[in-house]
Amino acid sequence: MNNLELSKIANEVRKGVIKSTHAAKSGHPGGSLSVADIMTYLYFEEMNVDPKNPKWADRDRLVLSKGHVAPALYATLAEKGFLPKEDLLTLRHVGSYLQGHPDMKGIPGVDMSSGSLGQGVSCAAGMAVAAKLDNKDYRVYAITGDGEIEEGQIWEAAMFAGFRKLDNLVVVVDNNNLQIDGAIDEVCSPYPIDKKFEAFNFHTIVINGNDFDEIRAAFKEARETKGMPTAIIARTTKGKGVSFMENNVGWHGKGPNDEECKIALEELEKAGEALCQM
Repeated sequence: MNNLELSKIANEVRKGVIKSTHAAKSGHPGGSLSVADIMTYLYFEEMNVDPKNPKWADRDRLVLSKGHVAPALYATLAEKGFLPKEDLLTLRHVGSYLQGHPDMKGIPGVDMSSGSLGQGVSCAAGMAVAAKLDNKDYRVYAITGDGEIEEGQIWEAAMFAGFRKLDNLVVVVDNNNLQIDGAIDEVCSPYPIDKKFEAFNFHTIVINGNDFDEIRAAFKEARETKGMPTAIIARTTKGKGVSFMENNVGWHGKGPNDEECKIALEELEKAGEALCQM
């Protein structure tokens, strides 16, 4: 799939994020929008998955460690065909299977329940070890937040993964530089992120996480890296694609109101039209 096709899908994913968080009157649109390109690339180019057989034993696995950006995951799964797009409008509603954090028991395509920050890399490392022990070729991907990596368990898991030489594991850090309380380097700086992962025996790659050329090259390099896990530090724009949400920490954890939703969808519609003319 070429970059233009991926960009069109990512734009639809962003629409899904806005529609679902508006319908819920809550959620986390900022980080969901920043990670939309990474999520799109994983499900439409990188990962070996089958919407018709979501529990396929040999599928690649994704652990959304930063579980609060579930709107991006749900919208991507809907685009891929794992669930109906109309169900996105039930986000966080009582009785809906699409709650504020992913639930592996109720959502097709979700490989690990998540939400409590810091735990996902441990789960992903366990899956990667299981693949090695079973002589399976599937790969495991974990998406973390840059604020999330202030959690100590992340580094325990990194130490384990590096020691075990889990070259079937890729950790992606959504480095949008904003967490709930503000800029990460002002709250509790994890910088330099790449050097920290290198210290735990990871191969590291730093990219623009909203650029499909760089995303494609990074995952290719990760596949070619043997004998050690890979960490992709993806520098992204929080709120990417919606002008008034971009780099605005206030959009970390609230849904858009009617007027904000209208403006956001108009912007994304124009972006989609521009892509169709390319």
